[in-house]
Amino acid sequence: MLFGIEWDTTNNWLFASSILPILFKGLVVTIQATVLGFFVAAVLGLVLAALKSSRLRIVSWPARLITEFIRDTPLLVQLFFLYYVLPEYGIVLPAFLTGALALGIQYSAYTSEVYRAGIESITRGQTEAACALDLSPLRTFSVIIVPQAIPRIIPALGNYLVSIMKDVPVLSVVSVLEMLNVAKIIGDRTFNYLVPLSMVGGLYLIMTLVASAAIRHLDRRLPKQGIPLK
Repeated sequence: MLFGIEWDTTNNWLFASSILPILFKGLVVTIQATVLGFFVAAVLGLVLAALKSSRLRIVSWPARLITEFIRDTPLLVQLFFLYYVLPEYGIVLPAFLTGALALGIQYSAYTSEVYRAGIESITRGQTEAACALDLSPLRTFSVIIVPQAIPRIIPALGNYLVSIMKDVPVLSVVSVLEMLNVAKIIGDRTFNYLVPLSMVGGLYLIMTLVASAAIRHLDRRLPKQGIPLK
C-alpha cells in the first residue's frame, strides 16, 4: 500500500493504470523543475555572456572564471553544496527550489557560451549604427544585439532545455518527489520496478519529442535576419 492505495501487481495493465495518477503528480514536479531551471539558466547565462563580452578585463575575466568553475564541477556537487552548505550560513531553501537553482546554475555556464556565439554572429555594423544613433552600450545590447542573437540560437537553447529535463531525476537525492523518484518509491513498496520505470521512460520520451517539436516550430517561426535601425 502506498499513498493510501493498495495495488494488485499481478496484472501489469491494471497496475499501470492505478499508478498513472501518482506518476502524473511526479510529472508535474518534473515539468516545474525543468521550467524554473531553464529560466535561471537562460537569465544567468545571458548575464554571464554580457559580462564576458565586456572589453574591461576586470569584468570579463571573473565572469570567464566563474563559467569555467561551474562547467567543470559536477551538478551533484553543486546541488549538495546548495542543499547542505548554505544552511550553515543561514540560507535555507526548500528542496525543490534548491534543485531547480542547481540545475539553472549548472546550465547557465553552457547557455552563456550559446549566447556568446549568437552575440558574436551579429555584424559590427549593427553596433556602429547604434553608436551613430547615440544609443548607450546597455541599450544597444538589450534592444539591438540580443533580439537579433536569440532567434539564431533557439535550437541550441532548446537542446539544453531537453538536457535539463533529463537531469531533473538528480534532484531525487535531496528528496524531491519528481517522476523517477516516485516510480522508485512505488517499486520499493510493490517490488515491481518494471512497470513504473517503463512508464517513466515512456513519459520522458513523449516529453522530449513534444519539446523538440515545439523548439523546431519556434525556430522556423522566428526571423533570422537583422532588425532595421530607425
